[in-house]
Amino acid sequence: MLAVVLTSGGMDSCVTTAIAAGENDELALLHVSYGQRTERRELKAFNDIADFYRVDRRLATSIAHLAQIGGSSLTDGKIEVSQADLASTEIPTSYVPFRNAHLLAIAVSWAEVIGAGRIYIGAVAEDSSGYPDCRPEFYRAFEQVIDVGTKPETKIKIVTPVIGLRKSEIVRRAVKLGAPLHLSWSCYKREDVACGECDSCALRLRGFSEAGLSDPIRYAATI
Repeated sequence: MLAVVLTSGGMDSCVTTAIAAGENDELALLHVSYGQRTERRELKAFNDIADFYRVDRRLATSIAHLAQIGGSSLTDGKIEVSQADLASTEIPTSYVPFRNAHLLAIAVSWAEVIGAGRIYIGAVAEDSSGYPDCRPEFYRAFEQVIDVGTKPETKIKIVTPVIGLRKSEIVRRAVKLGAPLHLSWSCYKREDVACGECDSCALRLRGFSEAGLSDPIRYAATI
């Protein structure tokens, strides 16, 4: 079985890559930059993770037009990355409008060409920042799109192995699988050291704290 894995370089995608490595004969790792603030650091994390799992088949591409569209603090320098508020029920400024649909579309195109039967993506619903394109129903709907939009003989399943887990559970799964979280990068703001103040850093730090473990990456601050 050959699987395409969307590997952003973050903690969730790192663990998803580890899971996919144990469930498939071969991996093809896909990284998509979209004009985000930390795209160079995320690309480094992607390549480091791919090297760790000795994956030769990898594709790094860009949909930088999402930065031209804007609407997100990750892609628009005029919108400040907000301080973490893990109690908020509002969709945060870091939401990139419909981003995961773009990522999946690229993954489907590549999977159909190389004959992959699965696409893995590290979306998290319950303990994420409330992005609408991280919900299970989004991926069920997208599987239907794949069925009607590809060749009749193409059969591709979307696998979301961490979608129902809390960050602490993802951390524990990483330890169990030996996933290289020290190579991953989650920060929305900085590329030198993690800021420790954005939603992504705060969720990651809370996950490690609840798991009773220390995060192996460095932080400039913690809230």
